[in-house]
Amino acid sequence: MHSVGGFDMRPDRGKVALAVLATMLASGIAHAGDVDSKGPDPVATAPVPWLFGDWGGYRTRLLQQGIDFQFGYVSEVAYNAQGGIKSEVANADQYLAGVTLDLDRLFGLHNSLFQVSITERTGRNLSDDAELGTLQQVQEIFGRGQTFRLTQFFLDQKYFNDLIDWKVGRAPFGGDFAAFDCDFQNLTFCGAAPGNLVGNYIWNWPISQWMTRLKFNFTGFGYFQFGVFDDNPKYLGVQDQLAPVFFPGSTGALIPVELAWLPKFGDGTLPGSYKIGAWYDTSNAPNVVDVMGTVAATNPSVPVVSSQGRYGGYINFEQQVTRSSSSNSRGGLSLFLNAVFADDRTSTLDRQIAGGLLYTGPLSWRPDDDVAFAVGTTHVNNRVASAQALENALGQGPVAIQQSEYEFELFYTIRPVNGLLIRPNLQYVLYPGGTNQNTNVIVFGLKSVANF
Repeated sequence: MHSVGGFDMRPDRGKVALAVLATMLASGIAHAGDVDSKGPDPVATAPVPWLFGDWGGYRTRLLQQGIDFQFGYVSEVAYNAQGGIKSEVANADQYLAGVTLDLDRLFGLHNSLFQVSITERTGRNLSDDAELGTLQQVQEIFGRGQTFRLTQFFLDQKYFNDLIDWKVGRAPFGGDFAAFDCDFQNLTFCGAAPGNLVGNYIWNWPISQWMTRLKFNFTGFGYFQFGVFDDNPKYLGVQDQLAPVFFPGSTGALIPVELAWLPKFGDGTLPGSYKIGAWYDTSNAPNVVDVMGTVAATNPSVPVVSSQGRYGGYINFEQQVTRSSSSNSRGGLSLFLNAVFADDRTSTLDRQIAGGLLYTGPLSWRPDDDVAFAVGTTHVNNRVASAQALENALGQGPVAIQQSEYEFELFYTIRPVNGLLIRPNLQYVLYPGGTNQNTNVIVFGLKSVANF
């Protein structure tokens, strides 16, 4: 599976990663000795956020010159104490190497930056290994092929004092639309919700597509943006995934729009984000129910009705509601609500709703710790459920009639040193797969994130 352009990557995986990092580092250090002509930079006085420190001051100097490296690692360990066919332990992880180039500082291109990021995912998926039967993975970091990928390769240019922001290149959908952090380990509460619901054509990180996005920022309100993403399943493959290839055979275009209100309550101390969005995909797509009224995937010999276009909508609300009296600027209680809906002609899963809370600094002597709880539900299209009932009535079953799966997660975050967090979590999945025929799932997890 580890191949790029037909060559096996696994034996030389370490060499390739080292070569990429060495090239980026050499490029950055070449600029480190330049004199900063643009005045002092706030990064010079900010706390060092990296696990490996400041490289003897080189990293801060690079930042001042407009070169910002990102080296990261995420591990998610999961053990199912209940559910599935057997108890298993699985670890899934991701490696990241990236660089942001401030083209204004480097070359005098005003309000312009360029981003390149490469990722690799490895490990095992507990949802599959233990056959949990869940609609959403209990390790969000797993998936989309265990291979190196070009995850970001784009230019971002601002005009008219940031009134207009134009982005073009290769990027994931969730980097701009329905964007949401991946603090939780269950996929229900992680990343852009549309990709969790209709992942057959909206692809979250680490998949990138050729795209363009135009954003209009309104001072004192928020922004409005729209984009166009190339729709081509070849982005999911493992061939030519390290190069910014434009694959032939596109099926259409994915066109999202988003409006955001970004208020700050409490004299500017309680930021909020209220986003509403929608998308339309121009591709021709098969319906989930065939002409006989049964689930299309179970009757390959029966003609399938296709529809022109796929669509959906979402909301993403986040609001900090309290601010702690500690010195930690992040301290206090924040709430979130995500909801996404997809058309019931072409989507097996047609809605997902999730909400939760996060409190930073729950203990006075642990101001950087977090505790969080979330609850969500993922719903199977009623057309699918009706088709499953019909199959049973026609004697083609028995098949489980799917409705809603309910997910719960509780986590606690410990930050022992700068650049490292350790997050034990407990997940409970009620009606895995949207049916009571599967045993409810209890998972003990451990998420670790390192920023080098």
